[in-house]
Amino acid sequence: MRNPLPVLARALGRRPWLMKLASAIVWADHRLYQVSRGRVSLVGIAGLPSLRLTTLGRRSGLPRDTNLLYFPRGSDYVVTGSNWGRERDPAWTFNLRAHPEATVLVRGREVAVKARELKGPERDAMWRALLAFWPGYEMERAEAGRELPIFVLSPGDPPTGEQP
Repeated sequence: MRNPLPVLARALGRRPWLMKLASAIVWADHRLYQVSRGRVSLVGIAGLPSLRLTTLGRRSGLPRDTNLLYFPRGSDYVVTGSNWGRERDPAWTFNLRAHPEATVLVRGREVAVKARELKGPERDAMWRALLAFWPGYEMERAEAGRELPIFVLSPGDPPTGEQP
């Protein structure tokens, strides 16, 4: 029998009231990730792929973590800066633009990645694929009133620890 939770999660993900619970969901997800050392997340429990993205703060240079739903694309991880339908792009998008080298923690395994923001026709094609994967992105885009940034995180060499 297939796991019914992804279907339920996708249905709930299209409900505007869910965005009002964003702070509580993010807090609980962060705690679950900490306690399980990256092996369990709310998104994961729902049967969807999740990762913990660690970027360098664009101003501080300090590590910044955030848990995200991702779209698996071969060996790449595709993430979307929906920010739960808020008007502004999430902080991690600004960090990746300033410092594209990052790490992701997926199912307890850390992977060094390099980010690339999609633009133009490539972004448009990925947007269609993302909507098929997570239809709630359209509701979040409409609520935010902005184009949601899309990044491809590709595995690469481990970070050296040096800051550019």
